[in-house]
Amino acid sequence: MKKLIILLVMAFGIQAVNAQQDGLFGEVPDHTPMMNDTWETINKLMYKVTHKDNQTIYTPHFPDELKAIDKKTVTLPGYLVPMNGGRDHDTFMLSVLPIMQCMFCGQGDIPPMVEIFMKKGKKVRFTEEPIKIRGVVRLNANTQEGNSEIQVLDAELVQ
Repeated sequence: MKKLIILLVMAFGIQAVNAQQDGLFGEVPDHTPMMNDTWETINKLMYKVTHKDNQTIYTPHFPDELKAIDKKTVTLPGYLVPMNGGRDHDTFMLSVLPIMQCMFCGQGDIPPMVEIFMKKGKKVRFTEEPIKIRGVVRLNANTQEGNSEIQVLDAELVQ
């Protein structure tokens, strides 16, 4: 009887540990970043830090390698990160990691992301699976015009 109780306690303990690891949303799979040469270039974005009136100001700095892809058509694999509610999106962020592997959850550095603007009339249905987007890069030094320093305009979903 004593051995049976020990086995039951151990089994419940293992289940409790597994439940804690799975969290509220079930098991979060470990995803491989969708890095390619274009993402590596995008990841070179840097910021010039200045101070004015007790405020820290971050101004985007685009190295020459990043400037070289401005106004060029690129293809990026990644995960859709919605900025608005709903199933279909014409503007969203694209990340090398899925939203369930959020950068605020202790999974490492902030992953590179770009803001996607789909071609007029085109939308992408939300999915947790990777997608592939093709469009024209726009380096955006003024984030008053969109949310991101790097944008992909006139984007299309690549099958």
